[in-house]
Amino acid sequence: MLLLNAVLGGLHAGEAGASEKLRFIRVTNGGIQPQAAMDEKGTIHLVYFSGDPMQGDLFYVTSTDDGATFSQPRRVNSQPGSAIAAGTIRGGQIAIGKNGRIHVAWNGSNIAKPEGPLNPEAGERGAPMLYARLDETGNAFEPQRNLMQHSFGLDGGGSVAADHDGNVYVAWHGKRKDAVKGEAGRQVWIARSDDDGKTFGPEAAAWNQATGACGCCGLAIFASRSGWVYSLYRSATEQTHRDIYLLASTDKGRTFTGELLHKWDINACPMSSMAFAEAGNSAFGAWETGGQVYFGKLGGIGESFNPIEAPGSANGRKHPRIAANSGETLLVWTEGTGWRRGGSLAWQVFDKDGKPAQIAGQRAGVPAWSFAATVPDHDGGFIVLY
Repeated sequence: MLLLNAVLGGLHAGEAGASEKLRFIRVTNGGIQPQAAMDEKGTIHLVYFSGDPMQGDLFYVTSTDDGATFSQPRRVNSQPGSAIAAGTIRGGQIAIGKNGRIHVAWNGSNIAKPEGPLNPEAGERGAPMLYARLDETGNAFEPQRNLMQHSFGLDGGGSVAADHDGNVYVAWHGKRKDAVKGEAGRQVWIARSDDDGKTFGPEAAAWNQATGACGCCGLAIFASRSGWVYSLYRSATEQTHRDIYLLASTDKGRTFTGELLHKWDINACPMSSMAFAEAGNSAFGAWETGGQVYFGKLGGIGESFNPIEAPGSANGRKHPRIAANSGETLLVWTEGTGWRRGGSLAWQVFDKDGKPAQIAGQRAGVPAWSFAATVPDHDGGFIVLY
């Protein structure tokens, strides 16, 4: 297998902590919007975007040496130009399923096929929620599929999760034909497969409480080792209540209960994203509220929950990503990014009690439309891809 050298970097001046704890790697081939997952063997699986931000492509690579080298890229989308990076939150999402099979979901571009369902409010077909999985040989991805059958109005980014039993979940927010107008009529939809992505049933509303969903914000879904399926999304109630909600399922995504985690009143769409991570039997979620980034350990609905915020003053902090090992948690995020504008990468390590450790810092170099991804390494540290 051909290998590509990665661009590695240690800590810069002014960054606290030992360089062996964190390693920073630019996404191979100048890619953006990295999404990474690590399998049980310690292999890093990475999906990234490349090309025209409005009509580009997704590529998949792997690394067996903690990111020192990566495999030759394989294109995920079967139709060239059917992925989108503009807006930052509509790109590829990755999950590892049964027997290590890779599953990828993404919002389709304006030329993507198959097209999304007819949007009766707009009088035209909308963007599709696309999905592809690695084929049986492990050498190529199957042709992309649209999983939206009766919901419409895809806008903010969708997500994918998978477990070791062959269950695959693709989530997005959209509308049904009888929904009220505007964002208040949006809700989270989930298409579920119990045959490792070979087939999916029609999407079903995850939760029927009328919270709405923030139109141009992403969401995230995650299948934990303990059997829970979690989702984080941002509401849009009365236009201004754009709060973070947690959905949780104990029956393989058939039914969900929900809970408000974090309030934020803002009469605008913050174009925010969320993330999950797991260490042992503990699952963690991360999100943005009011220009600050937070994370917390997840349990069941109704259990006590204490959001932990990143130290320091909020400075346009966005797109938190999280990784955890046996004793520490790394939270990374962007600062100063905006429409067509890159920014800086910042991070903080937390100890097992959720207290900030001495490892924190910031560095420039996040490209426009991008953010970071992070996974634990083999030596008790973390790898950050950006």
